[in-house]
Amino acid sequence: MLHDDLTEKIIGAAIEVHRHLGPGLLESTYRAALAHEFNLQSLPFQKEVEQPVRYKGVILGDEKYRVDFIVDGKVIVEAKAVLKMHPIFKAQTLTYMKHAGIEVGLLINFNVERLVDGVERLVKTLE
Repeated sequence: MLHDDLTEKIIGAAIEVHRHLGPGLLESTYRAALAHEFNLQSLPFQKEVEQPVRYKGVILGDEKYRVDFIVDGKVIVEAKAVLKMHPIFKAQTLTYMKHAGIEVGLLINFNVERLVDGVERLVKTLE
């Protein structure tokens, strides 16, 4: 699959964070720890990347959305810490991927007993 090696490294970093912190903390805590782990593992990333909103080929003024992480310019990572994943989180991540021109995303919920149960890999073919 597309960017398998990279997504495996990202998931491994998230598992390491979860192993040390466990569930039940704020999303901001997991984002900070994940950024630190990406640095430790030498994974190039951007954190809280502001992206403009485009509509019919026009950038909508000051309207922006914020992506939790873009790793190596190839994978969007959205970190959550929720009791239950709502379908809107997947839709939101897919929208971010579309607008950023990135085909692969990871939606990671840290508020689970086993992190592998909280990871969803998303692929969207760009049109």
